[in-house]
Amino acid sequence: MTTVEATSNAIDGQPAVAGSRAGGGDNRLFVLDGWRAISILLVLATHLLPLGPKRLQLNVTSGTMGMSLFFTLSGFLITQQLHARRNVPAFFVRRLFRIVPLAWAYTVVVMLLLRTGPRAWIAHLLFVINYDQHAITEVTSHFWSLCVEVHFYCFIGLLMAVTRFRGFRVLPLAWLIMFVVRIVWAPLGTIETHYRVDEILSGACLALVYLGYFGARPQAFILRLPFPALLLILVATCHPATGAVNGFRGLIASLLVGHTLFTRDAARFQWLGHRVLRYVAEISYALYVIHPLTRYGWLGSGPALVKYSKRVLTFFLTFGLAHLSTFRFERPCTAFGKRLASRIEGRALARIATADVIRA
Repeated sequence: MTTVEATSNAIDGQPAVAGSRAGGGDNRLFVLDGWRAISILLVLATHLLPLGPKRLQLNVTSGTMGMSLFFTLSGFLITQQLHARRNVPAFFVRRLFRIVPLAWAYTVVVMLLLRTGPRAWIAHLLFVINYDQHAITEVTSHFWSLCVEVHFYCFIGLLMAVTRFRGFRVLPLAWLIMFVVRIVWAPLGTIETHYRVDEILSGACLALVYLGYFGARPQAFILRLPFPALLLILVATCHPATGAVNGFRGLIASLLVGHTLFTRDAARFQWLGHRVLRYVAEISYALYVIHPLTRYGWLGSGPALVKYSKRVLTFFLTFGLAHLSTFRFERPCTAFGKRLASRIEGRALARIATADVIRA
């Protein structure tokens, strides 16, 4: 995934289901921490490990599943955030200081290391490499998903600004349109935003179900779907051999996450809130951004046995650098963005209060 503000961050507002809260008064949707950790671990396994014989295409399946879960979480959390805070400038400030610092820092390191031309610099810094694919390098091919994320931020932020936050009900229609586009023209998915954003929009629709926009029936329907069956169907829709069925993976990923989110038996999915998964979720953005560089050069060279024996060092480097990035670099940037966004929200509230006094 994007990506997104860490799923371990608090979500404002009351949840639709009491079981979605972790124990001990924690107001975080703990199952989302677990799914985010699973999504990044699937992506890391895809890029760094051999997952069975190549003919089974398990690496492709694993990576696709990780990205579908990642996009679902992104759509859900961004919609939640905008619905709770209802301030577009503050939303963009938070996204800017969450996504851009590490993405640009990584870009600068890679561009200098590879000595790329200005076209590559521009495409990466403006998050458009999924449309300018000639600019993609061997260690930035994963940035296409960040581009999809950023484009979604722009779409939903502008939609809410134009409609003054009455546009939430437009999101299911937007999902349906992009779902049809995907099914007809690119069911297996490519990296262009218009062929992948349906997966994020499915998560946005899940957020609306969670917020009660469509009543209790959709939640009840999702809970009636067997969790093991949903998991198996998601795996099937992520395997390239299933062809056009791949177009449904965003929908299935949302149903799977929704099942764990709406359950009233919180203990059944308590494992998704395990502290190890929560830690992985917390550093997941850095893991995603950094990991291709740790298999570059000598670490990624040699015969298969030699190359994969180096993966132990690659994993240590990836997690070590991600930890440092998260807590030493990204956290101060994110904190500054939150303070700036809070000031913007405070001024907006002050203007509203002044206007109410004048009208009174």
